Amino acid sequence: MVEKTPLLDVVTYGLLGLGIAVVCFPILYALIAATLPLDQVARVPMPLVPGDRLLENLGTAWERGNLGGNLMNSLVMALGITVGKILVSLVGAFSIVYFNYRLRTLAFVSVFCTLMLPVEVRILPTYEMAANLFGPLQLIWDALHLDRLFGWFVGHRVEFTLEWSLLDSYAGLIFPLVASATCTFLFRQFFLTVPEELCEAAKMDGAGPMTFFWRVLLPLSKTNIAALVVIEFVYGWNQYLWPLLITTQPDMMTAVIGLKNLIPQPDEAPYWNVAMAGSLLVMAPPVLVVVLMQRWFVKGLVDPEK
Repeated sequence: MVEKTPLLDVVTYGLLGLGIAVVCFPILYALIAATLPLDQVARVPMPLVPGDRLLENLGTAWERGNLGGNLMNSLVMALGITVGKILVSLVGAFSIVYFNYRLRTLAFVSVFCTLMLPVEVRILPTYEMAANLFGPLQLIWDALHLDRLFGWFVGHRVEFTLEWSLLDSYAGLIFPLVASATCTFLFRQFFLTVPEELCEAAKMDGAGPMTFFWRVLLPLSKTNIAALVVIEFVYGWNQYLWPLLITTQPDMMTAVIGLKNLIPQPDEAPYWNVAMAGSLLVMAPPVLVVVLMQRWFVKGLVDPEK
């Protein structure tokens, strides 16, 4: 029996509409500003009637902000982070659930505890590692004075330096953000719901661990993977602090970082219409991913068979 509560329905829908208005008004404001010329967007208050300069402002933002290359960098970074997080988390959760080895629980707890250490907390050591990936090996090399031993062996003094920098590279943008405790936890919880009979049947059919993983677990996880693709793509696309530190060359900057080139400076004309048009271009790819994969995203979160 469904109880009719018209007053509660009115209040609920009213609060929902208010929340939608609060969330959508900045987007609507940016869309209207992107269609106006400079003289109108500089007014206070700005008129809320759309203009006819959208394509012109989009073209100006594309050229002035070098958004073509920046959008490509953001796309590579977001896709790399998404694929890397899902692959690493799948294999990690598979190892924790289906392999019985010592300290398995400690390994999972260690991974789960990294949720308390976001990128902002470990930004300095992560940057130091990215600046020189062989830095720890260099410390061991110097502590053991292996350069003297190697110099004695070859007959002359040798200064050996281990150095491999990930700055201004796609590897530096992607690899430090690949590990994901959240995805590992979600896949672990899903693997625990898979009936043990499936694993036993696969063993009876002569399937090895990886065959069971690829042919049984992976197809069953497709809805979870689809939901995480949306979440991790948006996460990778919206990264700001890490790309700001790891990139120094303009051709390696991401689109979110490139938007700062469109922000009017104190001694410049207030081209906020161009800046808003650039923000719409940067916002379009993640919005498109969410819209296209909305059905899979919702199914991956609420499907009772997952």
